[in-house]
Amino acid sequence: MRAVARLVAVADGRGGTVLRELRGESPLLLRQAAAEDGVATVYVVGGAAGPLAGDDLRLTVEVGPGAVVRVRTVAASVALPGRPGAVSRMRVEAVVGAAGTLHWLPEQLVAAAGCDHVAESRVELAEGARLTWREELVCGRYGESAGNAVLATSVDYAGRPLLRQSLAVGPAAPGWAGPAVLGGATTTGSLLVVGPAAASGPATVDATGGQPRGRVLPTGPGASAAWLPLAGGPAALLTATAPDAHTLRTLLTPAEDTAGVAATEPPTPATATGPAPAAPAVGAVAAAAGAAGRVPAGAGEAGWVTAAGCR
Repeated sequence: MRAVARLVAVADGRGGTVLRELRGESPLLLRQAAAEDGVATVYVVGGAAGPLAGDDLRLTVEVGPGAVVRVRTVAASVALPGRPGAVSRMRVEAVVGAAGTLHWLPEQLVAAAGCDHVAESRVELAEGARLTWREELVCGRYGESAGNAVLATSVDYAGRPLLRQSLAVGPAAPGWAGPAVLGGATTTGSLLVVGPAAASGPATVDATGGQPRGRVLPTGPGASAAWLPLAGGPAALLTATAPDAHTLRTLLTPAEDTAGVAATEPPTPATATGPAPAAPAVGAVAAAAGAAGRVPAGAGEAGWVTAAGCR
């Protein structure tokens, strides 16, 4: 199955956003929902099962200068096996103009046993654009092993490379569950924040060179997270691994300011004994991270987060 979907959002000149174009084909159906906190919101609805091996899906998002849009999905996307030797593909291409904002907050991608899936994302940001981009991967459905999945993300800011990251899991990727990648975690993901406030996240500054450095963040049992400032733009990347999808989502859910723009300070992760407390100030997060004194498996990789344990 082949399908193409397209979303175009433009500023209306009165401080709002108009969806100028909204079209899709099954299984990529686009539906406008009620605005969330004044932000135009679109849901991607799966009009058929999949992606199945052999599917070729493409979604294009254009956010004009000054426009603000949030994109979600109504459910997790489950990559399923199909005919032998066939590969399913999902490609997302996004362009955000100056002073435009895109919040990309879909549900998880689940790599079901036996699948062979490739997911590619390419984002081009004009100078002054803002972005919140969350990716989550679940390695297999509940009680099963992961299928083959390759995920690659490329982000440019003001015509310069900002982020290049990729991750392969499944039988075709030897060592993917080892200590150099996921460290045995069944879920993994990332949250990229681009905007003027990105540098205010829980990073420390090297006293000798004056350069910001990433920090390991405190988490509950079985989870790990690291906050990494990026060169090439006002951006930071939060990467995490977790034993289940709920914990992973807690780690990768951004706070938002009154303008609907994601803040850079991540929430305090939930623990095994109860819900997460209120998020402390950035300095407190950094101090606690320093006290933890440990580096999570795969924290050195700007990688995807894999969520597991969902039913």
